[in-house]
Amino acid sequence: KFEFNPKLGIDNPVLSLAEDYDPSDLWSLERPRFYLLNKEEGRTFGFHLQQQPGRAGHVVCRVEPGSSAQHQGLREGDWILGVNNHVVEHEDYLMVIRRIRASGPRVLLTVLAQHVNEVARAQRGNNAHLCPPLGQGVRPRLCHIVKDEGGFGFSVTQGHRGPFWLVLSTGGAAERAGVPPGARLLEVNGVSVENLTHNQLNRKLWQSGKQVTLLVAGPEVEEQCRQLGMPLAAPLAEGWALPTKPRCLHLEKGPQGFGFMLREEKGLDGRLGQFLWEVDPGLPAEKAGMQAGDRLVAVAGESVEGLGHEETVSKIRAQGSRVSLIVVDPKADRFFSMVRLSPLLFLESTEAPDSPRGSGSASVVESKSPPVEDTAVAPVPGNFRQCFLYPGPGGGYGFRLSRAASKPGLFISQVTLGGSAAQAGLQTGDMILEVNGYPMGGDNDLKRLQQLAEAKPPLCLKLAARSQQGLEAWIPPGSR
Repeated sequence: KFEFNPKLGIDNPVLSLAEDYDPSDLWSLERPRFYLLNKEEGRTFGFHLQQQPGRAGHVVCRVEPGSSAQHQGLREGDWILGVNNHVVEHEDYLMVIRRIRASGPRVLLTVLAQHVNEVARAQRGNNAHLCPPLGQGVRPRLCHIVKDEGGFGFSVTQGHRGPFWLVLSTGGAAERAGVPPGARLLEVNGVSVENLTHNQLNRKLWQSGKQVTLLVAGPEVEEQCRQLGMPLAAPLAEGWALPTKPRCLHLEKGPQGFGFMLREEKGLDGRLGQFLWEVDPGLPAEKAGMQAGDRLVAVAGESVEGLGHEETVSKIRAQGSRVSLIVVDPKADRFFSMVRLSPLLFLESTEAPDSPRGSGSASVVESKSPPVEDTAVAPVPGNFRQCFLYPGPGGGYGFRLSRAASKPGLFISQVTLGGSAAQAGLQTGDMILEVNGYPMGGDNDLKRLQQLAEAKPPLCLKLAARSQQGLEAWIPPGSR
């Protein structure tokens, strides 16, 4: 039972366990709360965080009156365990802020009250078991459907008012777009349908024309979220057959600079943003795929939404001669604005198919082409450096490892453009000398990496660059 000290107030309760307390009921006592916050244009979510000195976790230190955070019930002293589908209890404070900003106009917080947090820590030492993330493929889906001769390829269960479930036509447009069988319909074009009448839903689908974007949840997702007490929230969604994607651009400054201009102006929806113009032919920006009219949404993986022009320029300059930018073209900008989700939530879909996804670890593969013995494993003498990596918005570090077939040793065989590894300066061919202080280059490398994959960020790598001759000798043609 709970006994509240009236002198301290309801936010600072004194917790006592009655003699007849049943330990098996700990889950119901500890169960976290979930808050889906919405941010209006020009406003914030309405809460402030502070990190406890010498302790893991992030505490709400202030809730602004009249904000979304206050309306949803967030309180001072609450502990933030998760942001969308990421456990953040042991993450760096700045990384948590980045995740919240990267979530766009909506964010799902997993929260534990202060007094319950203390009990949970005393019982189990940490709160990791209270915030299990949804696995890949067991998350709500954002599906874009294009009507064909058979229509959208689904019908809606009858009922005067929601909730609604979809019945799919075999081989129809909805099935091809990734809508799972028996899916529950949550949103149409970014608007919740939970409280719509059947007639209102039909009208909304008709107004969509030849294309519609649905947020849906299959039976497995619905059941898992029900067991966790978690809402079927849009920021948890993974994209399926989306009509457009954010783009990662990796630029290296040339003798004539990057070759683009950044301007602050109003977009198609009237919002102020940072837009890229005057992309010079033949210079790094054009070669990286920049297009005039692209809107800048992130620099080095960090969202610049809501930042002014000078602050954004400062972030770009701080990257030096190598800059990683995430941009959206006008079509993508309109799409993500319509569904009220940040394009940064769907960066995973921009990675190569064989790059790491949804994991804090890098892939390790055996090389199919044996390296040249005398050159491929030789680092450039004295060219050692350290890099610190944090997981990106998609959860991965953005690089792939290979192991030499004939000698011990691990090296970077692929770097995802715009990922954490690229931002930290990792390059294809770099040799791994140490990971978090542990030396690499022995027979136990793979076992040690598996243990380090679960280590608390940041991941500290000591690297040695290979000679260019050795790198070209190993890398198969076309794999650069």
